[in-house]
Amino acid sequence: MVSQTYQEASRRLLAQGVEELARGDTRQASEKGWGAAAQMFKSIAERRGWDHHGHRQIRAVASRLARETNDLEIRRLYRVASDLHTNFYEDIDPPDEVAAGLDDVGLLLDKLERLP
Repeated sequence: MVSQTYQEASRRLLAQGVEELARGDTRQASEKGWGAAAQMFKSIAERRGWDHHGHRQIRAVASRLARETNDLEIRRLYRVASDLHTNFYEDIDPPDEVAAGLDDVGLLLDKLERLP
């Protein structure tokens, strides 16, 4: 059930990110995008019994899934989400780049939801 909670939080955070961006808050939109990706990775890790209690572990989950599925786009999309997290602190990305990042996070969530 914890896995489902993470998955639901993931989708909710992505929707909130889109709303934040529409209000012009690129920092909060970026952080919500990162959170959405992290929560989905945590959902999968929880189902599989993998550690997911920190940034390092979430990165390891992304790398492991990319190798396991032979889908290197997972790793690339993880990096997009990680860049959004950085933007929360630096606030350097213009709105169009944050929007593209959120779109990519949406693709990542779709991809990850299909995994067992």
